[in-house]
Amino acid sequence: MFNPFRRNRSKSTLKPPRAPGDTIRQHDAQELRAWAAGRAFVEAFVEPETVVNEMSVVLVDESGQFIRRPIGGPKGIDAVAKLLGCPVYDVEETGYPQRMRERLERERILRRREEQRQRRKDFEAREARRKAQEAQENEGS
Repeated sequence: MFNPFRRNRSKSTLKPPRAPGDTIRQHDAQELRAWAAGRAFVEAFVEPETVVNEMSVVLVDESGQFIRRPIGGPKGIDAVAKLLGCPVYDVEETGYPQRMRERLERERILRRREEQRQRRKDFEAREARRKAQEAQENEGS
């Protein structure tokens, strides 16, 4: 457990999933290429590496739909640019495009509305059962 005389051997056990010099994996490259193939006005946004996630790229089309895939490291940025031939931006400098944020917000609103409809439907079903049970009890009295 806690040993005050132990030397500080391990600073952190957290390590990125791949070395920072690695490039994009083949299956991720194929998915990005297939996703971008039938879409117009595709842009790539590079997300920085974090403790939890490795460096990744987000492709966004004209309607705000997007796909996110890991690219490994800086070599992956060049690989994506060469693979897709689309503009590549650093998300820390430019931020995400407005159309992507609007689409996420719209989907969040629709998801909440659907959840509210389901809660209302469940509530009405419980109320109907409660009223039916009360009616049965009143008839039996």
